[in-house]
Amino acid sequence: MSSTNWLDRVSRLLPAASSKPAADPPDKSGPLQTPLAKEGPLARSIPERLDATLRQEGEALSPRLLRRAFEELQAIIDPRVSEVEGGRRAMEVAAGHAAALPAQRCDLWLLMSEMFVADAQKTREAQTRFAAAVGTPDEAVAEVHYRRATVSPRRRLLQRFSVYPQGVQFLVELRAEMLPFLKADRRLMALDVEMEYMFSTWFDVGFLELRRISWDSPASLIEKLIQYEAVHDIKSWADVKNRLDSDRRCYGFFHPRLPGMPLIFVEVALVDEMTEGIMPLLDEQAAAADLGKATTAIFYSISNTQRGLRGVSFGDSLIKRVVETLKDEFPKLKVFATLSPIPGLRSWLGKNAAVLIDKLSDKERPALGQALGSGAPTPARFLAAIEHPQDLLEKSPVRHFLLQCASHYLGQGLKNGQPLDPVARFHLGNGARVERLNWAADPSPKGVKQSYGLMVNYLYDLKRLDKHRAMLAKGKVPVSTGIHDLYI
Repeated sequence: MSSTNWLDRVSRLLPAASSKPAADPPDKSGPLQTPLAKEGPLARSIPERLDATLRQEGEALSPRLLRRAFEELQAIIDPRVSEVEGGRRAMEVAAGHAAALPAQRCDLWLLMSEMFVADAQKTREAQTRFAAAVGTPDEAVAEVHYRRATVSPRRRLLQRFSVYPQGVQFLVELRAEMLPFLKADRRLMALDVEMEYMFSTWFDVGFLELRRISWDSPASLIEKLIQYEAVHDIKSWADVKNRLDSDRRCYGFFHPRLPGMPLIFVEVALVDEMTEGIMPLLDEQAAAADLGKATTAIFYSISNTQRGLRGVSFGDSLIKRVVETLKDEFPKLKVFATLSPIPGLRSWLGKNAAVLIDKLSDKERPALGQALGSGAPTPARFLAAIEHPQDLLEKSPVRHFLLQCASHYLGQGLKNGQPLDPVARFHLGNGARVERLNWAADPSPKGVKQSYGLMVNYLYDLKRLDKHRAMLAKGKVPVSTGIHDLYI
């Protein structure tokens, strides 16, 4: 069958999106629904739809077209065709997927998720043989055969998509599109878990290349920084040029199958002391620091670019590789720390202010109440008072209590043994420790909205990373003396 005929069949199977108005984006005010999928207990499963004759209301593809789609997907992993031919077929199906309407793409996801499962009978037989071989010389071989029996055709299908040059990018983008709908339709979970597992192998740090991104890099690459910067928005070309100046470094991890696209990148400032505020680092008019005096590397932003790689961890390896690279270039660097946001503080404090006020000593509670203009401090008065943190004097009990709350959140707020704050989870999981809280470090509207302008330094003590990880594994967050002294 010619490539053109194959693509024509796919095009007939998946009508072009331009033939109908584009579907509206999901309403973020409530739970996401699978695109155009029928809701409720009467919704038919994919096997039921494949056996049916007529399409029900809310189903994107008719049973006939759904069966055709299933046949096209099965043909990709036909054992009689080569990897190259399977990859070519996958490429053409991917082209049809790109032209399809959202609900039609969802039907293809469901087919891949529900209909390409491991053979239950073969799995049971292999499991029985493995159980019988335990404790014998045949145990290791039986275990390998058992694992092979559990490999689903779904995995082979995804592998065939990865054969053609844009295949990996297609799969990453497919998963990114699918992720918002997992809660609404759990039938997609099998495909999601399979993709996460495969991506964790394909994007292992051993296959990634660390590259410096500078002002001399291609404009298309610098545009990616502007597009994907997730911590401190880049407002202009002058802004991004400042972040790539002589006293700065920006590094990214790149994968050979996604050329020109950093999977994750980190921005670093080289200074002579630990930075306590973000504004001097973002000041486009500030003169570049003297690299000869630089003793400290401040990681002030780290951003992922591929939502479809959620669950694939390479941020910790990025920081370690960057530290090694910087030490080689600047032997005088002794301190490696972050200047990080505290994105979960405001919402957490809104729910826990009353509990924290009750923890205050008999001396601290009246002082806080007096500063709030009331006999006894209340959560409502306290939360109202910190809405404008720039108005609080250095010795204000309200300011001191906010710092106490933040230290409790970062150093003692755990859930299932993990820090509550997502940024804290990342850095503490890499072996850093909570070093210092910084008042009014980010006075921008975003900074005040997240954490009343507070930011935190996480210190990467290269000799104690393993020790700190071991502490966290035991449910104890590593913190400096200064943070510990703020505990309520």
